[in-house]
Amino acid sequence: MRALLVQQGLLKVLSGKGKLPESMSEDEKEELEMKAHSAIQLYLADEVLRKVADEDTVAGLWLKLESLYMTKSLTNKLYLKQCLFTLRMKEGTLIKDHSHELNKILMDLKNIDVRIDEEDQALILLCSLPPSFENFVNSMLYGRDTLSLEDIKSALHSKELRKKVSVVGSEDRAEDLFVRGRIEKGREKSRSKSR
Repeated sequence: MRALLVQQGLLKVLSGKGKLPESMSEDEKEELEMKAHSAIQLYLADEVLRKVADEDTVAGLWLKLESLYMTKSLTNKLYLKQCLFTLRMKEGTLIKDHSHELNKILMDLKNIDVRIDEEDQALILLCSLPPSFENFVNSMLYGRDTLSLEDIKSALHSKELRKKVSVVGSEDRAEDLFVRGRIEKGREKSRSKSR
């Protein structure tokens, strides 16, 4: 959200109307405030919007969002760490979806000043994979001194791409067999008629 406000030139509004340049008229300041307020609201999910609907100022809206979703309380830290350490990928889930879920939890932890070492992130990702990835996990762990999250993600995406290519190839082969079977059955019928 902060990046969106920066990109639209509205971040300075977060500090309040008193911090805007004095050369701006009150109408211009109010218009900037309304733009920033609506920009934030447009990107909120409905359930979040309902929680902050009573906030009229950008600064008030931002503070309310921070208090709801970025509190640095022990309970919030515990909850997010529990989500991270109990994260498990279900069989059949796409790697990109699982990776997205991991990234979301890591980002939420970073937002409340909890840092997880890169190697620990990579190990957590490996441990979260289902049993069908056992060979992959073993090949990534053994014979290495260091491990990076990007190496693991890259290898997982390559594995998923190879799997897609092999599925497409097997579908083509199955279609070829089906077509050949129909052709051969057609030949048998024409042979029996000629006899």
